[in-house]
Amino acid sequence: MVDDQLLVKVEGGNSADGVRSLRQWLVEEDQLRGRVQLAEAPPAPGTLGAVLDTLTVVLGPGGVATAVASVLISWIRRQRGNVSVKVIRPDGTVTELSATHVSGLEALQVRQLAAELSRSLDRGVEHTDPGVGDEQAAQ
Repeated sequence: MVDDQLLVKVEGGNSADGVRSLRQWLVEEDQLRGRVQLAEAPPAPGTLGAVLDTLTVVLGPGGVATAVASVLISWIRRQRGNVSVKVIRPDGTVTELSATHVSGLEALQVRQLAAELSRSLDRGVEHTDPGVGDEQAAQ
């Protein structure tokens, strides 16, 4: 992974459709235009075609982490079923949001979560709120 980018992985439901939808939400944000790319994983042995479940987002100055955090939370709040988003920072730390947890939050909690996620995504700032799952990547 490049030192200045996040990997954003959608899991659950139809992940390829979820990635495309999330990408559209991200690129509609002025600060994120030109910073978001689809990333295809190689096909698993015995399957046809690449797997589309990941986006890359190039970090930078000017509130990019805040924009990413806000869009991720807004997008996942509108998802149905068991959908989650994993964000992998350049240092390998994984932050996970799930639709089942985020959809029930009140407005103040959403603002707090967005601020915390923004700090977390902004180059390695740790957070401690149990509402956002933060774990070291296994690989």
